[in-house]
Amino acid sequence: MHAGHDLHLHEPAFSIFSDEAKRFPLILTLDQNGIPHRWITWQHAVWYYAKQRVAWETGSKAFTVNGGKSRETGETSTVTAASIIAIRGKAMAIKGFNQVPPLNNRELFHRDRHVCAYCGGLFSHARLTRDHVIPYSRRGQDTWMNVVTSCRNCNERKGSRLLEEANMQLLYAPYVPNRAEFLILANRRILVDQMEFLKQHVAAQSRIHLAA
Repeated sequence: MHAGHDLHLHEPAFSIFSDEAKRFPLILTLDQNGIPHRWITWQHAVWYYAKQRVAWETGSKAFTVNGGKSRETGETSTVTAASIIAIRGKAMAIKGFNQVPPLNNRELFHRDRHVCAYCGGLFSHARLTRDHVIPYSRRGQDTWMNVVTSCRNCNERKGSRLLEEANMQLLYAPYVPNRAEFLILANRRILVDQMEFLKQHVAAQSRIHLAA
């Protein structure tokens, strides 16, 4: 950051899905040990730089923004952010790295590469459903290990039956994505260097490694 003392900023609370946040790519934050933490908006990244909370950075230049003018020099202050930044004081990410991420259809379909677990067809989001391998009506749990992506036809065919009752088989096994994989699944506009960094932290059995 250059001449950054003129940036009077409060820590922002913008959603990463807001229209304003889409102005620049999301920034990947790490703890000081290099463990992936979360995505933040460009506004939040500027706040970290202005408060000198960035311990180190890597990856490509993500954006540069202009601030106010220095009263002493008349120069315009600027902040240039890298695509991956480590935050001072964020040394706790390792504790949450293997926590089970929240389950939702968007990340589930991404985990399974939009492929139906029963017929193997590739479908758009609108034509997919969340299927419980052990049906919810039969005390199956709504967890990553009991759900797969299914096309609507296969889901209706299976209904509330077990696999053996429906004479159906899984083409792939469900698994729980770790934090690094979940961060990949959650960001549709991930940069190449961010993807390469996160893939180093993704489990070997992940279908992320099968992506082109």
